[in-house]
Amino acid sequence: MSSQQLRITLAGREHVTEAGTTAGEILSIFPNESGAAPQPSGSPSGGVIAARVNGELRDLSYQVRDGDAVEPVDIASDDGHAILRHSTAHVMAQAVQGLFPHAKLGIGPPIENGFYYDFDVPSPFGPDDLKAVEQRMRQIVKQGQLFSRRVVSEDEARAELASEPYKQELIGLKGSGASSGEESVEVGGAELTIYDNLDPGTGALYWKDLCRGPHLPSTRYIPAFKLMRTGGAYWRGSEKNQQLQRIYGTAWESRAAQDSYLELLAEAERRDHRRLGAELDLFSFPNEIGSGLPVFHPKGGVIRRVMEDYSRRRHEEAGYEFVNTPHATKAELFETSGHLGFYKESMFPPMELDGADYYLKPMNCPMHVLIYRSRGRSYRELPLRLFEFGTVYRYEKSGVVHGLTRARGFTQDDSHIFCTPGQLAGELASLLDFVVGLLRDFGLTEFEAELSTRPEKYVGNPDEWDAAEAALKHALDASGLPYVIAEGEGAFYAPKIDVHVRDAIGRRWQLSTLQVDFQEPGRFGIEYQAADGSRQRPYMIHRALFGSIERFFGILLEHYAGAFPPWLAPVQVVGIPIADAHVPYLSKVAALLREQGIRVEVDDAGDRMQKKIRTAQRQKVPFMLLAGDTDVAAGAVSFRYRDGGQRNGVPVDEAIAEIVTAVRDRIQV
Repeated sequence: MSSQQLRITLAGREHVTEAGTTAGEILSIFPNESGAAPQPSGSPSGGVIAARVNGELRDLSYQVRDGDAVEPVDIASDDGHAILRHSTAHVMAQAVQGLFPHAKLGIGPPIENGFYYDFDVPSPFGPDDLKAVEQRMRQIVKQGQLFSRRVVSEDEARAELASEPYKQELIGLKGSGASSGEESVEVGGAELTIYDNLDPGTGALYWKDLCRGPHLPSTRYIPAFKLMRTGGAYWRGSEKNQQLQRIYGTAWESRAAQDSYLELLAEAERRDHRRLGAELDLFSFPNEIGSGLPVFHPKGGVIRRVMEDYSRRRHEEAGYEFVNTPHATKAELFETSGHLGFYKESMFPPMELDGADYYLKPMNCPMHVLIYRSRGRSYRELPLRLFEFGTVYRYEKSGVVHGLTRARGFTQDDSHIFCTPGQLAGELASLLDFVVGLLRDFGLTEFEAELSTRPEKYVGNPDEWDAAEAALKHALDASGLPYVIAEGEGAFYAPKIDVHVRDAIGRRWQLSTLQVDFQEPGRFGIEYQAADGSRQRPYMIHRALFGSIERFFGILLEHYAGAFPPWLAPVQVVGIPIADAHVPYLSKVAALLREQGIRVEVDDAGDRMQKKIRTAQRQKVPFMLLAGDTDVAAGAVSFRYRDGGQRNGVPVDEAIAEIVTAVRDRIQV
């Protein structure tokens, strides 16, 4: 092999190529090994748009080196989506500055299902502005401008971006090593780099931006995009900084993929729990109470009570003991637990009472530890499973509060299990089985789990971490759930399992958490007397099954689009008389249903029958029982279902039995 030749690895096979060969050329030369060749600039839909070289994402123009391992990155992959969306964010920023020359650039990262870019402009963007920006973007895409990477020094970057104050700040962060999160899209990596947008024919510069990359080969590789909305955003997420204007967009590997996503968004909007909560009269967020603090109306209260009652029954059957703790406590408790040291920014400000600071509790766990510590404990009492519907309060920033799914006051179905080290693996396996079983009872069927392991910075004994991680993994293996290991993503004090569910339209929600805690038992000095008479420290497992009643309520409301299964529906049956004369007959039927525990109403308003049916359908009532002269004479009802189906002349006893069975067996109709 000459000095001008290089050895590279592609799909596990070694190849020899000439020095100066790019990653894109490698993937084109050996398409069978790579699995797909890059798309030519004239045909941008689908295909390979970048490369992973030695584990790092690179542009296709990257010149390979001796010993490099090269893998293709398809535009439809997760990495491909991120590169496509980041490149589209650059096109959007170029379009904005072309239309608004005085706009200053913030950051423009890819995010889940899309991208955004922040701008400092004199006034907010309006709908017409977005249309103009999108039109200019389409012109840029059609031009096929090349994305070209070059390395610059800090001084060069400052000189070239002298008119961009926010980029200057990011360059300073790079020099200090302080950049993180979405800012790393701009300045991450070992080098400072600028990406130029160049004319494909002349090489003339159209636009440039400070960016880590990688990017698409050219703008023609953007098959489908759409600008979605605008909003305000504080620079670097701090309310102390300048508020910028953010434009959100989405981009996909094909028009069909984008259309599917937009249809999903439209369906999600129809299912939005905040809209359904108002339409179905379930809950509200009065301004007089404050943001993120919901009140439940009678119908919402019924659903919530049924959820809680069923959960309580299942917990009783599983050997849990119920406790109750106050909403506020002295600061001393959270100093001992560590929450004031690590969590204070998310806690409501303190109240001074009797010369002491009191806090609304953000967590229930310290109080459960105090219950354990209230007297001596023996190994014979373990595992001790404490359970509470405990309301907590967290001072979420106003920008992230979102209906029931991100509230400031909410009730956790919180459990803390105290066990011996030898009981840990079995208890976790049993817990995970219990969690999934209860979620299935509420109609959720698709589950995924994530095991988060020891981070780089942690507290505690590595042997304890290893034992806890092994026990969590054993529980996952025994459950049969699909799971991934999130290396280094555990909290500083403990590893954990997060259980995710997919709802009826495929969205992924994080729900239940199982976490092994080594620290709080030590902080509070809790012990148990072992069989040999020695004093030992128990393991403590944190477990929130729904996460919170409010959030789970919101998720279920969207999952069912408001059409709860009969056992959860606030009104399970509505009696609809053909005429006023039939109201007494249906009232007697309703009384028989109430004797069976069924929630039933008789619509005796003065409206016509068809309007009453439409009202019940809008309220998503599972069953309607209609009665006229023929039904009264036969001791029957016309049985109408939520989907519009109807059976006439159904004997009352048979109708009641069907309804009771549907409720008892939690049947979806």
